[in-house]
Amino acid sequence: MDFGVTVLPDPPFSRWLELIQLAEKHGFGYAWTYDSHVLWQESIPMLAVAARETSKIKLGHFVTNPATRDPTVLASSYATLHDLSDGRMVMGVGRGDSAVRYIGRQPMKVAEFEAALAMVRDFMNGREVNWNDKDLQLKWVREELPEIPVHVAGYGPKALAVAGRVGEGVIIQLADPEIITWIMDTARRAAEEAGRDPAALKCIVGAPAHISDDLADARDQVRWFPAMVSNHVMDLIERYGTDGSAVPKALTDYVQARKFYDYNDHSRVGAAHGEFVTDEICDRFCALGTVEQVKAKMRELEAVGVDQFNIYLMTHGQEQTLHAFGDEIIPELAHAAA
Repeated sequence: MDFGVTVLPDPPFSRWLELIQLAEKHGFGYAWTYDSHVLWQESIPMLAVAARETSKIKLGHFVTNPATRDPTVLASSYATLHDLSDGRMVMGVGRGDSAVRYIGRQPMKVAEFEAALAMVRDFMNGREVNWNDKDLQLKWVREELPEIPVHVAGYGPKALAVAGRVGEGVIIQLADPEIITWIMDTARRAAEEAGRDPAALKCIVGAPAHISDDLADARDQVRWFPAMVSNHVMDLIERYGTDGSAVPKALTDYVQARKFYDYNDHSRVGAAHGEFVTDEICDRFCALGTVEQVKAKMRELEAVGVDQFNIYLMTHGQEQTLHAFGDEIIPELAHAAA
């Protein structure tokens, strides 16, 4: 597997950059950040600085969206960052969660999202597009740079079908092998129906990893994460129900005890809205425990075809996590990025 890390664009900026540079030093192939411009700092200029202050690590959002960012602006931003980083940008994109909900809007409709994403994918890579009845092209895109790949975040069948038809990969925000298998099977069926190679669709898993001998504390460090995922699951339940016919019960059952969600504590250790999350769900959705236990979890993920494990670095002991992965896990499990 490849390995990545996601760092919140939270002040001070110097700390954000320090962690990304440390990840690069420890052999991580990817550094990602959130795109929620009111909860945290605006991430595009931060990525521009990171592009100049790193040399190898690939950079992108986990995830951005074409709702708060006009699709032409999003495409031009990524094309510019690709130039600044000498070809190291990777786009993670979804319909919008905290970025849109926090400002009183809703995630994009799936059809609108797919149309925007198909345009962004071509436009940022220098190809001519027709948008708003206008023929447009970023004529300054450097042809010698590699394509910017697009990895699409989703849980439901319709969003996953977009990933299969348009994306190079699927972003999955949980580390449960059973759910990952269902998600990838769903996306790959759509890819095959669209005449694409389903085997070429990458699987990118993002979840917290906390290495500790104190499993009880490790679980408390990550209860915010399944609570965050529950925002998407609640949308799925509203659309598809809970009988397991469209979405597996392994994904929907755990939210039955959810009471509320406060975006002011989005992705924060100790968030009160995570109190309903059980120890079992923490273990299923995250990578917790000793180095050997985390290695075992990584091997489980590798066995179901995960191409990249991306650490949500929002627990305590961030340096220790990066050190442990860099010294003991990545050398054993990673391969050179293609």
